[in-house]
Amino acid sequence: MLNPPQRAAVLHDQGPLLVLAGAGSGKTRVIVEKIAHLIASGRYPARRIAAITFTNKSAKEMRERVAKRIRGDAADGLTICTFHALGLKFLQIEHEAAGLKRGFSIFDADDAAAQVKDLMPGAKPDAVEDVRNLISRAKNAGLSPEQALAVARSTREMEAAKLYARYQARLQTFNAVDFDDLIRLPLQILESNEDVVRAWRERIGYLLVDECQDTNDAQYRLLRAIAGPAGNFTCVGDDDQSIYAWRGANPENLDQMGQDYPDLQVIKLEQNYRCSNRVLRAANALIARNPHKHLKTLWSDQADGERIRVWECRDNEHEAEKVAGEIAFLHEARQVPWNEFCILFRSNHQSRPLEKALQLLRVPYHLTGGTAFLERQEVKDALSWLRVIANPDDDAAFLRAVQSPKREVGATSLARLAELAASRNMPLSRAAQSMGALQQLPPRAANGLGAFNDAIDDLRDNATKMSAADLVRRLAEKSGLLTELRAQCKDEASFQRRKANLDELAEWFEGGPRGATAGDLAAQLALLSRNDKDDGGNQVRLMSLHAAKGLEFGYVFIIGCEDGTLPHDAAMEEGSLEEERRLMYVGITRAKKRLWLSYSRETRRFREKVRLKPSRFIDELPASELQRDGADPVADAMHKKERASAGFAAIQALLDD
Repeated sequence: MLNPPQRAAVLHDQGPLLVLAGAGSGKTRVIVEKIAHLIASGRYPARRIAAITFTNKSAKEMRERVAKRIRGDAADGLTICTFHALGLKFLQIEHEAAGLKRGFSIFDADDAAAQVKDLMPGAKPDAVEDVRNLISRAKNAGLSPEQALAVARSTREMEAAKLYARYQARLQTFNAVDFDDLIRLPLQILESNEDVVRAWRERIGYLLVDECQDTNDAQYRLLRAIAGPAGNFTCVGDDDQSIYAWRGANPENLDQMGQDYPDLQVIKLEQNYRCSNRVLRAANALIARNPHKHLKTLWSDQADGERIRVWECRDNEHEAEKVAGEIAFLHEARQVPWNEFCILFRSNHQSRPLEKALQLLRVPYHLTGGTAFLERQEVKDALSWLRVIANPDDDAAFLRAVQSPKREVGATSLARLAELAASRNMPLSRAAQSMGALQQLPPRAANGLGAFNDAIDDLRDNATKMSAADLVRRLAEKSGLLTELRAQCKDEASFQRRKANLDELAEWFEGGPRGATAGDLAAQLALLSRNDKDDGGNQVRLMSLHAAKGLEFGYVFIIGCEDGTLPHDAAMEEGSLEEERRLMYVGITRAKKRLWLSYSRETRRFREKVRLKPSRFIDELPASELQRDGADPVADAMHKKERASAGFAAIQALLDD
């Protein structure tokens, strides 16, 4: 049953609406129920409704919940996807307006970095990364190369804008786009082509946007371009959970929305269904220190729960031991499942002592942000083959595919092939199929390229006859990837483990949309983030505070609560603590039952001990909601005795083994 503000948000179906949804206030349910209401009321057919999220994981969850809520074929044609997936769909339809051919490639971060590096011969890695970030920042602001040059304010920005123009020309040659182009190019077309914008406003009659506080400037303008003056949209967000400024998110877009749409209605969702009231009172007190245009006060009808424990530790190793010991105790003594525990930290390097302490006590754990499925060598190799099959102009994919596996085509031969391709103004893959080009290469290289061409031709021919999943399986055999994997692996177990990654890739394609080609699915796969396939199972979760948004756990530990870590040094130096405070707020509101905050008294820097100060954010929490070490000697003594006994039992079991 919906509470009154939730119901008001669902029933508001004409004109612009901003739903300020506090942590744990049921915003996904509101979006799902609103989709159901829009369809059932007859105001909009499902094919004219689009719900936009920020992660593929959120989109998948929303699709599953809509499927349970709407029976039959009423939801056919409904769009639920990320901003970038919407941009991809747009470009696949409007590719001519974007100057692209069908089957264009999407360059991932590694591909993009390689192109920038190639355009900056001799440059140091830091300089290459700096220019790549400036190009990305310009694209996230919706700027073309010419516009970026016009607004450049320093020599550094002018040089980056000029290289942006050369980089974009190279992408055009490869019939490719990068991740940022999936927003910039649709925006550029919608803001300059009246016919296209009319068609898309007809195609999408009602727009729902989740996590709108995380939109960058280009994404917000894309939203506005599609919604048009009528503004038939619902944006759901929480300014208190805006923690991605470092990647271009602009929480001020929420305020801008009110200026762009004077009739904007604002509804607040303040009832929390996740946390104890004690946790909420602490979170409210903390975030109230930030400036607000729309102040929210979260509340819950749940019990107060236990006070928030604040631990002072000697150093980060002692801190890790305390956390691991507490988790092991609660699992054994209270039968708490491992996946109910989560340890949060400001920076990924903080996980190292935790992993060591958890391993010692044989606590199973999963580190979010480890090597992602899509970053595995054999998966990237297979995807490069799919890209060449779908897009012969993709030189970056060709260069990887032709060397995966190795086939007597060395760097010198590839450089010669590149010269021949440039002289004939053709992509590498087409030059490699030219008899005239092959005759100018050493015989072994020519034979290797000939075998590669035969494999590509076979797979391209079969791409129109077999399912995408079967094509991936045939590719694994025909390309020689499986043969190379077997040669690389020292034992059968490691071979089967890596082969399973290719099997999983085929299975992913098995679940793709009906009628989609392997090229279409490879483009969709490029949109997955590193955490979309990140499933921890029944294990303790270790993750950064940034990665934790949208998740919830029964028992949460936030470690490293020291000034300089949380809040971060840079924020303290710049006097910009608001986002760091929001980050702490996000961490606190992940806890459903119990919460621990811990800090170290000292650390080692360059072999010297350095004294640390507890995070100023701890002092911003109400003292009545905290239980600090030493504040209750009787409770502390009982706590120590109980945990020590559990710790001894764990060590004894270790020795017995």
